[in-house]
This record gives sequence, structure tokens and C-alpha cells, in this order.
Amino acid sequence: ENKSFPNFITTLDAIGDRVIVGDIQESFFLCKYHRAENKLTVFADDSVPRWITASCLLDYDTMVGADKFGNIFVVRLPEKINDDLEEDPTAFAGKSGGLMNGAPHKLEQIMQYHVGETVTSIQKCTLVPGGVEVVVYGTIMGGVGVLLPFASREDVDFFQHLEMHMRQSHPPLAGRDHMAYRGYYFPVKDVIDGDLCEQFTQLDTETQAKISQDLDRNPSEIGKKLEELRNRIM
Repeated sequence: ENKSFPNFITTLDAIGDRVIVGDIQESFFLCKYHRAENKLTVFADDSVPRWITASCLLDYDTMVGADKFGNIFVVRLPEKINDDLEEDPTAFAGKSGGLMNGAPHKLEQIMQYHVGETVTSIQKCTLVPGGVEVVVYGTIMGGVGVLLPFASREDVDFFQHLEMHMRQSHPPLAGRDHMAYRGYYFPVKDVIDGDLCEQFTQLDTETQAKISQDLDRNPSEIGKKLEELRNRIM
């Protein structure tokens, strides 16, 4: 048993002897279950306070979570940190050896993105047989979104540049700055807005040609690239 969590537990995920606890106000805590002593010890936590509403395990060291302010994020335990006391005697140094009066280790911020609605559910799954694994999330307003991992650096560079051109050529109707909105609470990090890139086909021919020229492609190639991305998900 462990009663040292600060507020109120909202999510629980477990893998092996590791338990990831989501707190309503203080983000994730990583706990190790010691079978011999029959106890739980917190060995890592997040340095950012987050109001967790949903969570999902991506792998042994990586978690995707969402907070009530409409942010979705991925955090990871740094590679060098091990929850095995025999291999890493500092893993359970206790609160006295912790950073910022917390656990001895801190999670790394891998990804940040402002969805705009409170995310109530997150699942890792494949939407088509033999397809790639994606993260599907549902929001309190009934929206459904998908986070797709890029397979190559070339795709990342292409869509980053396309998103950059779309921000300039096709600003939102409400007049808000796109990057400021997607980074409303935390600066947007390592996520490309697929909804914005999809609007490329709605632009007039002249604007499409200008963006395509800057990307060293033609408009049909960009349209095909967007379609390929859709087909990888659905």
C-alpha cells in the first residue's frame, strides 16, 4: 500500500511490477511494487502539474496522457533510469533525495499538443487489419482524434514545412495564431496538425502552386502524400 499521493487518483496503468498512477492535479507517478516487502515505492514523477483525465501505456517506459484543459502529451522515463534496486541503488532514494521535493527521478517531456477539448479517453490500437498502431482519443464534446507516429524523417520534414506554409497561407477564420493556439498551455512540441495540412486541397490553385513550388513538389504529389497518410490510419 502507498498513501503518499498528493490529491486524488484518476488513472491506473500497470505493466509487470511497475504501476503508473495518474493524479488529478500532479500528473503521473511511477511506482515499483516490491514483492518481498509487499509495498509500493514511488521512484519517478512528472515535473509539470497536470490535471489528468485519461492515460494509456505506449511501452514499458512511455505514457500518453491528457488533462482537463484540453492538452494531450507523452512522457517517458529517461533511458538510464532503472527501477531495479540491485542495478540502480539510487532509484528509491526517497523524498529526501528527490528533486523539487518529489521523487528521485523526473519524466522527460516527449510531446505536447493542445487539442482544444477535454480528452476523456485514450487507447492505443490499429484501426485496420495489418495497419500501423495509432493513439485514438475521444473528447468530452464527442470529437474523435488520432495520433499517428511518422515512419521516416523525410515525412516529418515534409509535413513540418507544409504546416508552416499553411499557417501563413490559410490562417484560421477566427483570426487566432495557429501555433499560439496549439501551444496554448505548453509550447507545441513534435506534433503536426493534420487537420491544417488537410486543408491544402481547399486552397485556390495559385496558392497551391506557390506552396508546392516552395516544397519542390507539384500539387498532385502533395495531395497524394496526404491521401497516403489517411490510408495508413483508416
